[in-house]
Amino acid sequence: MYGHGYGSGRRPRRRGVKPRQDLELRPGRPDEAAALTALALRSKAHWGYDEAFLAACVDELTVREGDTEGGRTAVAEGDGRVLGFATLSGEPPEGALGMMFVEPDAIGRGVGRILFEHTMAQAGRLGFEALTIDADPNAEPFYTAMGAVRIGATPSGSVPGRELPLLRIVFGAQPG
Repeated sequence: MYGHGYGSGRRPRRRGVKPRQDLELRPGRPDEAAALTALALRSKAHWGYDEAFLAACVDELTVREGDTEGGRTAVAEGDGRVLGFATLSGEPPEGALGMMFVEPDAIGRGVGRILFEHTMAQAGRLGFEALTIDADPNAEPFYTAMGAVRIGATPSGSVPGRELPLLRIVFGAQPG
């Protein structure tokens, strides 16, 4: 469980936003793949995408039972419910932050930061030296604040002709 002060001093807290003090992280379970998929779609919808766009993203945002095996999916729980999750993919030394989504009503409350830092620590323990991130344009500022650097663009796996920011984070670099 993360207590008061986790990550303090790195970035000013937004006014009026309650910090996470009761968040627990645990590995994802195969039986919750559908619930995590639904969370990913709610989180994506938070940015104002229309139903046609979200329908195009369903396959790419689907968490499959096998995705939760091997301890590479971290789930954040708080307030008696799942608030977010992150996945790690690839093999060392270079991999990818596969997915990271937070419930819309928990965005800005530190859930993403805790999930990100946990996933980076896990990646380091597994021998990764760097991770790439195919970021939603709305999430790019979060990832760059966490220490990722934009290295280019990558085609969307859901929408032909759309490009996403391609970011990279190297371990040992201090998050912003």
